[in-house]
Amino acid sequence: MMYKLWNVLNELQSDAYAWVELSHSMNNDSPVWAGIPEGSVEVAKTVFDWGNPMLECLIQTFKFPGQYGTHIDFPGHFAKGEALSEAFGAGHLLFPLCVIDITAKVAQDVHYAVTVEDIKEYEAQYGAIPEGAFVALRTDWYKNWPDMDKLSGVAADGSENFPGWSLPALQYIYEERHAAANGHETLDTDASVEAAKAGDLACERYVLSKGKVQIEVLANLDKVAPAGALLVAAWPRIEGATGLPVRVFAITPKLDRV
Repeated sequence: MMYKLWNVLNELQSDAYAWVELSHSMNNDSPVWAGIPEGSVEVAKTVFDWGNPMLECLIQTFKFPGQYGTHIDFPGHFAKGEALSEAFGAGHLLFPLCVIDITAKVAQDVHYAVTVEDIKEYEAQYGAIPEGAFVALRTDWYKNWPDMDKLSGVAADGSENFPGWSLPALQYIYEERHAAANGHETLDTDASVEAAKAGDLACERYVLSKGKVQIEVLANLDKVAPAGALLVAAWPRIEGATGLPVRVFAITPKLDRV
């Protein structure tokens, strides 16, 4: 018998496609936001060890903030009273993926914030961003992981300096193109210069206030085709979460065949 989805899977596992990990590996030394209290991270603590006469097995506990490592943010993280994790089910795990590459501009200006013009240039080459897409911003900033100072772009004067989104670019992908979600390799949505001007993480607040989700601290976007790939995201089914660590991967046409 022939089953269509099984055939699709067989095709996606063929030599024409690559499965690319987009999330960072984490441990007790992984970087976290400076505002997180000491002692908030305790990963893989053994609480039931080998040799226990009750049952021969190993059990661990995991303690971490929701915004830990590669993670998803739900609207209630920045929009008081808005949807939390339980509002996002199985239908929110798979997306067409668009990767906007601004690495060349970031190499010239660490504060660079993606513009509407950048996105229109992308669309001129690859076609319009489809409705329901996950739009990821490629900066190659993930290569700074797990050095917190490099991720934050800490300068000699103590300031933070890193690229990211601009508000007009986000308004374009959500209000003109009706994207489903966005993501980036940096710790924050907003480029540092945009956050400084606003005195707030205005870009992140915009995304979450619109009831959308975002994934932060992505990795390996340079290994994914700019268009034509799929993004798969999965997180623990914990109720009431403002954010959770997320396992993310892309199924992409191999770059040498694009």
